[in-house]
Amino acid sequence: MAERGEGQSGVASKIGRLAAIGAAAGLLVAGIALPAVGGAGLGFVSATNELNLKPEDLVEPPPAEVSIVQDAGGKEIARFYEEYREVVNLDQIAEVMKTAIISIEDYRFYQHGAIDLEGTIRAFAKNLHAGGVSQGGSSITQQYVKQVLLNSADTDEEKSKALEASYARKLNELRHAMAVEEKYTKDEILGKYLNIAYFGASAYGVEAAAKRFFGVEAGELTLPQAATLAGAVQDPNATDPNLGKKQRDRLLHRRNVVLDRMAELGKITPAEAAQAKATKLGYKGTKFPGGCESSDYPYFCIYVRNEILRNPDFGKTAKAREDFLNRGGLTIRTTINPTMQAAADKAIRKWVHPSDKPVAAEALVQPGTGAIKAMAASRPYGRSKARNEISYNLVADAAHGGGVGLQAGSTFKTFTLLTALKQGMKVNDGLAAGAGFRASSPSDFKNCKGENIGDLSHTVTNDEGNPGWKTLQTGTWGSVNTFFMALEKRVGLCETIKTAKSLGIHRSDGLKLLEFSTFTLGTNEMDPVTVANAYAAIGARGKYCAPMAITRITDRNGKVTDYKPKCRQAIDPEVADAAADVLSGVFTKGTMRAVGGIGRDAAGKTGTTDSSATAWFAGFTPDLAGAVSIGDPRGSQDYKLNGVTIGGRYYGSVFGASIPGPIWKDTMLAALKNVEPTSFTPINTERFGGCGQSCQPAPPPSDDEDENSFEINSPDDSGGFDRPGWDNGPGGRGGNGGNGRGGR
Repeated sequence: MAERGEGQSGVASKIGRLAAIGAAAGLLVAGIALPAVGGAGLGFVSATNELNLKPEDLVEPPPAEVSIVQDAGGKEIARFYEEYREVVNLDQIAEVMKTAIISIEDYRFYQHGAIDLEGTIRAFAKNLHAGGVSQGGSSITQQYVKQVLLNSADTDEEKSKALEASYARKLNELRHAMAVEEKYTKDEILGKYLNIAYFGASAYGVEAAAKRFFGVEAGELTLPQAATLAGAVQDPNATDPNLGKKQRDRLLHRRNVVLDRMAELGKITPAEAAQAKATKLGYKGTKFPGGCESSDYPYFCIYVRNEILRNPDFGKTAKAREDFLNRGGLTIRTTINPTMQAAADKAIRKWVHPSDKPVAAEALVQPGTGAIKAMAASRPYGRSKARNEISYNLVADAAHGGGVGLQAGSTFKTFTLLTALKQGMKVNDGLAAGAGFRASSPSDFKNCKGENIGDLSHTVTNDEGNPGWKTLQTGTWGSVNTFFMALEKRVGLCETIKTAKSLGIHRSDGLKLLEFSTFTLGTNEMDPVTVANAYAAIGARGKYCAPMAITRITDRNGKVTDYKPKCRQAIDPEVADAAADVLSGVFTKGTMRAVGGIGRDAAGKTGTTDSSATAWFAGFTPDLAGAVSIGDPRGSQDYKLNGVTIGGRYYGSVFGASIPGPIWKDTMLAALKNVEPTSFTPINTERFGGCGQSCQPAPPPSDDEDENSFEINSPDDSGGFDRPGWDNGPGGRGGNGGNGRGGR
């Protein structure tokens, strides 16, 4: 271990001995020439008691380091940082780099203490003769202290104070330097300095600088490369090679100054110096890895970043969370599964092209944990309009970098189905479904404030009619709008909303759920993660788990924190089983029968909004759940999915079973290829089989009711949503609510 330098008494003694020299030279002998005060030139202080030169402990928060994000298997997928720095041990740094930095910055580093008074005076004389700064005046220890104080500053005012040219600042640094010299060995101080120093080109620390400048690790640096980096620390902004030729020329000059100094000190031969000086600068400008835009999983990366920045589990304040992520040197293990992500990416590319204006997005969630296994979208993430990139998280809510979302359509009918089963209805209990539904009284629907909100002026329709008796099964399989409006009236609007909320349903934009009578028809904007996670809870027999992206964080010191799923029983397990039984029929007897199943137990629901503004499919197995949406981010109400070519195929109208359903199917087939199938728990037929409350078919709708059936497409006065003539485009089996031709 290297010896420690001279201590407090040695420094004080040197100051006394060299006071006369300092005075003669016009220097302030506090170890450094200090700036002029009041035009009087260089000041002079000689009495150590006046300087109060006693060691003062330095608070040393660890320097900012890069945080690495990994997939579920430990492979790196992204990096986050405020300053790109990779801390390395001193033995991982090339000897020539250590020699170069000591030669130019503090050649007596291993001989003196906190301050090199003799070296300071010699440097002053050398620089005065040269007409500029060619040799360092502050010791490496003092420079380390300055960097620590600068890196510890949170505000611009604190940063300015750490850099101000004043007696107080220099003396403060000296006191801290004396304490540092007593606390650490010389090797330890050198290692800390090389890891904290800024080299320019956004490279902090010698490892980052070696990679940025030359594409090598610090241990692989050659003589000219080491001299270049050693020359850069004096004024890294003036010699930043990334800024242009002028700065590169300055850096080349500084490199040669370092080589000459090394030769002067006998560290290299004149021939070696000449040979090194004859080489080109060799700056490569290697890009640092990191950031979500360069990640293979950009949408998941954005989700992880926002999860840390917004979740109090990772810091009490926004500033604390930002520092934790961008400065903490963390290793963040996540839930993303590369196989499942690849399955989602491939399925989306098959059905929707990156150049298409409408965008498909998909999320996969594991039932029973809430672990997000994949987040994919048809358009690349970024800010280039030429490449049709998009700059927000299409797959998630606004809290995780997303936008306003898309109206979820008939995927919300599942929450009304669950509410009916919770209240004791059996799968063959039913209601009369007319060609149209209109509230007969404002009290038919009450929001969760108890207010009557039944709308007497609008009628919900099933485009092609097919009125009649519908059970929980047949009404769900056919996605019959009028049936679900009547069912919601029966079980209660507020109760349906409560069911949805218990499964984590919230608006993508973060606003409160809209509590209209048409709630069951999906008038609220959603994101795929939220919808997939709600359906995952049904697959987990009613066990709701909050969406989860992070499983483990290891800090820079190796401390490991594991994060467990946050779950609760939201729905009676047998109610969830019954709902899964009904929804499984969507593949065999309902809106997805033309698409077909996946060869294992699966259940789901299509969804298409009014006039095919958006389309969805949400489905689940006991092993994996997923939700797929498609819509035009330019404005789904203005750019509806009618008469469009998507993925090279022409669609008269897009429904839930046209594109989202096939994407979901193709994804699941590939994602679950090597996963042993798990079966649904069979329905409790004694509790839910047959019919109990409403077994007898009701009379067919009256002629008067048929006459009152009409389609409303105008915006309402509550935020521009289509009125209850919702989900009534042609082809009801796309999940648009009709029971006509079916989504294609």
